[in-house]
Order: sequence, then structure tokens, then C-alpha cells
Amino acid sequence: MRTSITGYRAAAGALVMTILLAGCGDDGGGNAQAPMGGGPRAMPVTVTTVQAEEVLVRNNYAGRAHGARAVEVRARVGGILDERLYTEGQVVEQGTPLFRIDREPFEVALNRAEAERARAQAELEQARREWNRVSELYERNTTSARELDRARSAVELAEAAIRLADAGVAQARLDLGYTQVEAPLSGVTGLEATPEGSLVEPGSLLTIITQLDPIHVRFALPPALSSRSQDSEPMAATLILPDGNPHAHPGQVDFTNRTVDPTTGTIQARAVFPNPEHAVMPGQFVRIQLETQRIPEAFLIDPSAVIEGPTGPAVFVIGEGDVAQARPVTLGPIVEGRQVILEGLQNGDRLVINGQVALQDGAPVAITETQGGAG
Repeated sequence: MRTSITGYRAAAGALVMTILLAGCGDDGGGNAQAPMGGGPRAMPVTVTTVQAEEVLVRNNYAGRAHGARAVEVRARVGGILDERLYTEGQVVEQGTPLFRIDREPFEVALNRAEAERARAQAELEQARREWNRVSELYERNTTSARELDRARSAVELAEAAIRLADAGVAQARLDLGYTQVEAPLSGVTGLEATPEGSLVEPGSLLTIITQLDPIHVRFALPPALSSRSQDSEPMAATLILPDGNPHAHPGQVDFTNRTVDPTTGTIQARAVFPNPEHAVMPGQFVRIQLETQRIPEAFLIDPSAVIEGPTGPAVFVIGEGDVAQARPVTLGPIVEGRQVILEGLQNGDRLVINGQVALQDGAPVAITETQGGAG
């Protein structure tokens, strides 16, 4: 019986020793646990060192492309529309022939005007000869002053007639030239509005040409940005194409309205971009990217590092002795997926970017990984 009690006590003592050793040993994760009755357990965290930098805030606005100009091509003289000289939808240069109106009536009119001019010239020569004859007779006192005045008036009337005839010839030549309708600007042609063989009147619409270079984009701006866009130096703009890629040529905002649209609460604006390759077509929906703010010094961090503290947004930084410190911060905008911190951080702070959810102010930490510096 004594032997059994002694063996029982030895087994119990071994069990207690095993439990004590287990309590002071490894936790299986490679981290030594604090002994029973010791300080709080160090929380594993990941940190990064922050540095301030200049931050450019850019915002995107939906817009629609328009041709810089859309010009209606109209007939300047009436007649039969003989021929269309272009392919609809073709890009043409300024001065390219587009239509031809029947020339014959205008060639006849030019011949008539030139004949009228020739007759006026002959009458002027006759009036000058008469003036020379009458003036000689007047000097010899063989004719009256009335005859002299009459001869002078005849010359003046003949000179006026020649000027009138010259104007008639010029008008006839101009009308003949208008029978060939040319592109008033470089751009893309639309559908013909009047088919060949039709009788057109002066002012009849023939087609529309839309200028592609430069290209205009109309979009809406918040009223807060209108004053900046009206500064003496235009705002720079980037055009984002429908496929998400930026347009090869930068542009600028060249117009902002001075009234707010009551239905949207925004201000209409326009940006202009070079478009020599015709990469942007009128009617396309695009985006305009504007630099809306420039912050000389700020910190860009992962948004997940920000927590909601008792007094608002906060982050955890690691102080001396590897102790977590809750730091209230002032937030700025999100820039390219990173949170702008305006106030609350200093250069060289070790910012907790992983493990901060379970942290408390003043808690000890175990830094398991240090990432490269973040701006």
C-alpha cells in the first residue's frame, strides 16, 4: 500500500512539471510565449517607413468629342448639280473640289459681260476723241463752253460705264468659279444632302464637313474648379480614350461657362486636343483627366492602414521600444489607389500596414516584416 501511494505521488509530480514546461515553452508558431503572470503578449505587425512627397491630385470627368468646326457646304449659285467629286465619309483637304454645277449658263453670262465691257471701252474711246476735238475748238473760240461741258460729261459717263462693265465681268467670273464647290476646310465629309442631277438654288445645302484636327471635348466641371479654369494660364488636360489608354497629345481647357446648369449643378467646359492621326472621332465618349490639386508635401499610404479612432481617422506607428502608438491623421483624397495623409505623420515614421486591426495604443509589437519606404 505504501508503495502505491509513493508511485502515485511521483506520477503527479511529473505531470505538474510537464504542464509548467509546456507553459514556458514554444507556442508552436516560433514565438516564445510570456510566462504565466508576465506582461502582455507582443503582437506581430508589418511596418513600412514613410516619406513625404509632392502629390498631384487628378480627377476624371466624362465627356464627348466634337469636331472643332462643323461647316455646312452650300451652293453659292443656282443650277443643275452635275457631279459629286468625292466619296462620302472621305477626309478631304481644304480646297478639294466636292461638287460641280452646270457651267454653261455662267460661261454665257461671262461672255455677255465681256462684250458689254468691250462696248463700254469703245464708247469711252469715242468720248475721249470728241473731248479732244471740242477742247481744241474751244481754245480757238469756235465753240461754246456748253459744248465743252457736254464733251467732258460724255467722257465721265463713259468712264463710269467702263467701271460698271468691269464689275459685271468680275461678277460673271466669280459666279463661274462658284460652279465648282470646294471644301472650305480640312475635315471629314458627310453624306450628300442633294443628289446629282438636282436643281439647286443659291444657299442649298450640299453636305457638311467636320474638322477633326484639333478635336474638342465637352464635359462638366464642379463649380469649385471654374475659377481655376478661368485663370490666365489654361489648365492642362489629358484625354483618356474609350479603351482606357491616354491620347498621344496633351491638351488644355480653353473654355468654361460662367453659369451653373441648374439641372446638374455643374459648369459646362471644353478642352481642345491636337488630333493629327484622327485617333479621336466626333461623337465618341471619352474622359478628361485634370490636375485639380497640387500638394507640396503629403504622405501616400495603403488605405487599409487607416483605422477609425475615438476622435476620427488614425494610424498606428511604432515608437521606441517597439510599442504601438495611435496617431490621429487628417485625410486627403485617394490618389491612384493610395490614401493621402495631410497631417499626422512625419518623415521616418514606421507605419503599421498589417496587423493594426487587433492593436491597442501602447501595446508591444513584434515586427515580422519591414517593407520598403512608402511615400
